[in-house]
Amino acid sequence: MLKVVKSGFYTTIQDSGRFGYRAFGVPISGSMDSYSSHYANSILGNDRDCAVLEITMSGPELHFQEPTQIAIAGADLTPKLNGKLISNNQVIDIKFNDVLSFAGLRNGLRCYLAIKGGLQSEVYLGSRSMYNTISESDTINVGEEIYYEKSPSNSIKTYSNLKYDHDLLSTKILEVENGPEYNELPQELKNKLSKLQFKVSKFNNRMAYQLEPLMSNTLETILTSPVLPGTVQLTPNGNLIILMRDCQTTGGYPRVLQLTERSLNIISQKRQGEKIFFRLTN
Repeated sequence: MLKVVKSGFYTTIQDSGRFGYRAFGVPISGSMDSYSSHYANSILGNDRDCAVLEITMSGPELHFQEPTQIAIAGADLTPKLNGKLISNNQVIDIKFNDVLSFAGLRNGLRCYLAIKGGLQSEVYLGSRSMYNTISESDTINVGEEIYYEKSPSNSIKTYSNLKYDHDLLSTKILEVENGPEYNELPQELKNKLSKLQFKVSKFNNRMAYQLEPLMSNTLETILTSPVLPGTVQLTPNGNLIILMRDCQTTGGYPRVLQLTERSLNIISQKRQGEKIFFRLTN
């Protein structure tokens, strides 16, 4: 078990998501950067779908009550164990009474803390992923106790060494495919989408990222149609909106682009003001 001493800016429990309920309007949710979440689990020898902590912008302080192993991947939030710096992308041994904290964001936006065997939090609709109105809470809270499997003293420890894709945190290029309404765009707007530099606006969260600048738009709204994480919508006033993991299941704005899974992971690590470009793969 670990105890939450400080909760951080926005720390949630996530796994690979909640599938099979979109027909009822339930979002998929899951780790915003699925690559980093899966990586942290993999180097521990966990199933990649095990629940992890998704830590956004500033980290929590966690007091471990049982020995285990952990791994951190994704953004660099300057993790410290008992006040001493530790590194991302490696297996760390945890002893009884150890304290994990984070000193500040260096790059990226979200990191993932995996624990040997996965977090054993409540399951809602087949997933441990937190989401407001489905799980009891949408973030972890001070004083909360989160359970994990205690590592027996004679257990075989894991020290995997897998290469992490650091380009995920540095690249500005988002690979995209044509969305269902892409061909309805005038050629001038298609050219702008592939050539303009965009930046992340202040409106960004687990549901959606709005981009700047505004685009000229003559398209009408569409009949309510399915959308997915990674769908790029164009609103009547010219807003480009990238739907993220907690997005709704249907929408009425033209779906002009669709991000690849890797690009969805990339944009989830971008902060307000950071720049991106679209690269069409069709």
